[in-house]
Amino acid sequence: MENNQFIEALEWRYATKKMNGQNIPDDKLETILEAVRLSPSSMGVTPYTVFVVKDPAVKKELLPHCYNQSQITDSSALLVFAAWKNMTSKEVDVYMDEIAATRNVPVESLKDFAKAINGKINNSTPEEMENWAVKQTYIALGFGLAAAALERIDSTPMEGYVPAGVDQVLGLDKINMTAGCILALGYRDEENDFLAKAKKVRRNKAELFKVV
Repeated sequence: MENNQFIEALEWRYATKKMNGQNIPDDKLETILEAVRLSPSSMGVTPYTVFVVKDPAVKKELLPHCYNQSQITDSSALLVFAAWKNMTSKEVDVYMDEIAATRNVPVESLKDFAKAINGKINNSTPEEMENWAVKQTYIALGFGLAAAALERIDSTPMEGYVPAGVDQVLGLDKINMTAGCILALGYRDEENDFLAKAKKVRRNKAELFKVV
């Protein structure tokens, strides 16, 4: 069976180790950001904020907190998915207002939904809520990776960083957020990236999938 465009894009992409510093077109970046915006999340809540870092000075400041990985400064843009450390009924009210306005329904009709979300908040510890928020950032990260591949934009999903340092540089520690994951976007440096021409290695289907 021939590969479709999406599968071909996923076969093309890899975690780029060296980027060449070239800027990606604004329209392609906007497509990736829109894919992130449209990604699913638990109960439709998006308990995170995405910081789009383009400023070379800020990227340079982030570099030592990311183990000096060159993608930080050689990328066109960094997406820092900042998870909310906690969520309150105030954010739930804002979400209910957004649903009501978008779907043209009375906000009162959403009271049971709001009650369910507030129930999760009230029955979870701050650590549990933070972990839940971080998990949602990874869903958005996946959509960003897939969208970038379709746009033939190279990317690197990154966990190799010191959250406290990244939080300090971006001021996340002052607004009750923490870096959940990072996505570097740019173009591969084929001459200096040892993985640029390497074959993709994944587990075979028979081992990965079990039909029950």
